Amino acid sequence: MVTTLSGRELDALVETGATVVCDFWAAWCGPCRMLGPVIEELSEEFENVQFVKVDVDENGDLAASLGIFSIPDVYIFEGGKVKAHNLGYLPKEQMRAFFKTNL
Repeated sequence: MVTTLSGRELDALVETGATVVCDFWAAWCGPCRMLGPVIEELSEEFENVQFVKVDVDENGDLAASLGIFSIPDVYIFEGGKVKAHNLGYLPKEQMRAFFKTNL
């Protein structure tokens, strides 16, 4: 299951050192709306990972601090740091491969 967080909530979660997949998105973004269900389905396959999403329109300061200027942008945080990220839409099998490589 993917949980919607604010930038502040994401910062707090990342600071715990947990492994977190964050989908940075916006409601007006077509590729973001296509990727959302893919992330939701894949979240069921990776049990020890927290899947979240953050709306960049509502959390612009966080997006800017991470250098996010295009979306969708999926970040993997581990140990309190960015481990990897993928910019743009990927079909389910390619996104699964990205997660398997980085989680």
